[in-house]
Amino acid sequence: MTDDHDGVVMYWRPGCTYCVKLRLSLLFTPLRFTKVNIWRDPDAAAFVRSVANGYETVPTVTVAGKALVNPSRRKLLEAVRADAPQALGRSNAEK
Repeated sequence: MTDDHDGVVMYWRPGCTYCVKLRLSLLFTPLRFTKVNIWRDPDAAAFVRSVANGYETVPTVTVAGKALVNPSRRKLLEAVRADAPQALGRSNAEK
């Protein structure tokens, strides 16, 4: 599992239309974030369950260590501006 207490981490899984929608909505923003596939990382899946009432609800995004379960683009960017403005850079990483 990726543990980024200063930045933004998006937990996702293949086939999730909500994940695709959020990722596409962020394409033309300067937000830098790490993507973690919960089907490849059991610790990440366990983390998502711990913040989503036992479910593997994705996308789940952490902003400076604070979890947002299935956030809208607006809610996510508000949280980033408030808690992790340094993540408003240029590139996206994937794990």
